[in-house]
Amino acid sequence: MEQTLTEVIQEGKQLMLKAIDHLQDELKKIRTGKASPSMLDGIMVDYYGNPTPISQVANMSTPDSKTIAIQPWEKSMLGEIEQAIFKANLGLTPMNDGEFVRIIIPALTEERRKDLVKQAKALGEDCKVSLRNARQKMMETVKKEVKAGYPEDAGKKRESEIQDTTNGFGKKVDELVAQREADILKI
Repeated sequence: MEQTLTEVIQEGKQLMLKAIDHLQDELKKIRTGKASPSMLDGIMVDYYGNPTPISQVANMSTPDSKTIAIQPWEKSMLGEIEQAIFKANLGLTPMNDGEFVRIIIPALTEERRKDLVKQAKALGEDCKVSLRNARQKMMETVKKEVKAGYPEDAGKKRESEIQDTTNGFGKKVDELVAQREADILKI
């Protein structure tokens, strides 16, 4: 009985960690006014018929804070990379000069910054929903175990641990969103 309860709580914590990791990945994709190769994470390029991450077919760098330079390992990939960036619909315009694909990051308007902050907050809320779902699953298991004969005071202690864990993860979500919001609003 105790083993299954411990396993369920560990599984719930793993779900919460995955939710935080997913939030971090999604927040990286929200662009700030500063160029970063991570903005292109998730863009897939057709590489000899196989969808391949852009980072696996080219070197990406940021020569300055407003430019991303992409140098493919094979010149034949220049057009593919350019098309993949257009298709990703990031609001970025790649320029192909025959050697590199360069992306100039335009300055964000105040309105666009506010939209991006809303997007970051929405991602944070989605993550919190995932945390609450994991908490709910763990709480239901504790309640079932108490009905099946697990000591009630130990069950209350477990519920308190679960709530404390959920609150800790919730604070982490708030910190991540606030940090990204500050990055977006910084001019």
